Amino acid sequence: MIESYWWTMTGLWVILLTVFVQNFIAAAAHGKSDHAVPGKLDDGLSHESFVFRSHRTFHNSLENLSVFVLPALLAIFVGVEAALLAALVWTYASARLIHMVLYYVIATEKNPSPRSYFFLAGWLATAALYVVVAMQLF
Repeated sequence: MIESYWWTMTGLWVILLTVFVQNFIAAAAHGKSDHAVPGKLDDGLSHESFVFRSHRTFHNSLENLSVFVLPALLAIFVGVEAALLAALVWTYASARLIHMVLYYVIATEKNPSPRSYFFLAGWLATAALYVVVAMQLF
């Protein structure tokens, strides 16, 4: 069974690794800032600050992690077709990576920003995952 879901498993690993790396980047950026207090960001920070953007990127990924990863694991357990599941997982992983890079390099309050489109792509992959799992279950 694991062999048939190899692409899914590697995609899930990339998603988890991405969040791990985001955590490190956010902690390092925060630690380098003047008067850094562990676990507390300056309320005056906004998108012009890399500390803010790296923190928000990490937390945005955390907020979305279980919403995608847990149903992806459920999809494996209920036998969703491996190629379809891999495509959804890699769509999500790619969207989150591009979202991260854009959030790091573009300091904008504009909405939608370029990163918003990749957030939407990840959201659509998540929605499709829920539909696919439901179809397999029912």
